[in-house]
Amino acid sequence: MADFDLVLRGGRVIDPAAGRDEITDVAVAGGKIAAVGPDLQAAETWDVSGKIVTPGLIDMHTHVYWGGTSLGVDPDDYMVSSAVTTSVDTGSAGPGNFPGFLKHVIEPAEARILAYLHVSHAGIYGFSNRVMVGESEDIRLMDPITAVEVANAHPGVIVGIKVRLGRHASGIHGMTPLSYAMQVAEETALPLMVHIDEPPPTYVEVVEQLRPGDVLTHCFRPFPNTPLDGDGGVRPEVQAARDRGAFFDIGHGKGSFAFETARKMLATGFPPDTISSDVHALCAEGPAFDQVTTMSKFLHLGMSMNDVVKGSTETAAKILSRPDLADLSVGSTADISVMSLDDGAFELTDVVGETVTSNQRLTSAGVVRGGKKFSAT
Repeated sequence: MADFDLVLRGGRVIDPAAGRDEITDVAVAGGKIAAVGPDLQAAETWDVSGKIVTPGLIDMHTHVYWGGTSLGVDPDDYMVSSAVTTSVDTGSAGPGNFPGFLKHVIEPAEARILAYLHVSHAGIYGFSNRVMVGESEDIRLMDPITAVEVANAHPGVIVGIKVRLGRHASGIHGMTPLSYAMQVAEETALPLMVHIDEPPPTYVEVVEQLRPGDVLTHCFRPFPNTPLDGDGGVRPEVQAARDRGAFFDIGHGKGSFAFETARKMLATGFPPDTISSDVHALCAEGPAFDQVTTMSKFLHLGMSMNDVVKGSTETAAKILSRPDLADLSVGSTADISVMSLDDGAFELTDVVGETVTSNQRLTSAGVVRGGKKFSAT
């Protein structure tokens, strides 16, 4: 018998980076991928026949500063319930409270947590069911000097700089918060992730500033501030941003994904680069719910399973400059997601209330994180 700790037996293994899509086994030993192939034996077997096995899913837009902000969800609960082994927290913490996020959430978590550091001093501190204060609305909260210090002190954990723009996040200030965030990004040689809600500023104003490697999240927003022109085509500035190397992330959340926008964008040949949930306390019970539900919406819209998985694994790892993630090759860290693809009639709702009925839905069956099994059942 081969000296393996765990074998995932008989699943449909989809590994976009390796071009793999086949029924086979995956073996784990010492926290690493030890083998991929048929008829593997180990001390423990996890029967995943009939299920989909992928590199550990990366949710590119989450809020997991549980207890530190009112938006936070528990990252370990989320890992199991949505098959997400890497949560990328996007600006929950700023330079003023990142140390608490690191000590109390990131370091003790079983899930891997990476972070875009907010340029605002205390991150997204004022959003709940009762209080909604846009952190970018008060320019006094912009803290570029400390943001540079904190980002430079935590390489590998802080993967970029976050800023939120729009009527709800930055009030009347338009592009001004972006100027602070851009300077921090340039000083630290890190990419930006930019949130956009309703104007000001406009979608076009924002994408014109994006550099290669920067990410626009909430990219398939409903009107106003969609990537579409009045004729239903992709605005040329949006295509130009992609052409020069900017990335477009879904970031579903409570108010940032519309089926109508998505249908038109996909019809024009402009799919998202990454599919992400923007999970937080105000959308975890709907309409976003989680990563697997967001992925299910794109399956319903006609994207292939391989492309949906790629947008939650390989492309996300590329944006993060983390080639060690989203990888089932022998010797890589054993982060593995296991999902069920259920048949039936499932209602899926976007942020403006459009509900569709899908004949398939992805759900989490569990994960392997760093070689350790976490079953959802």
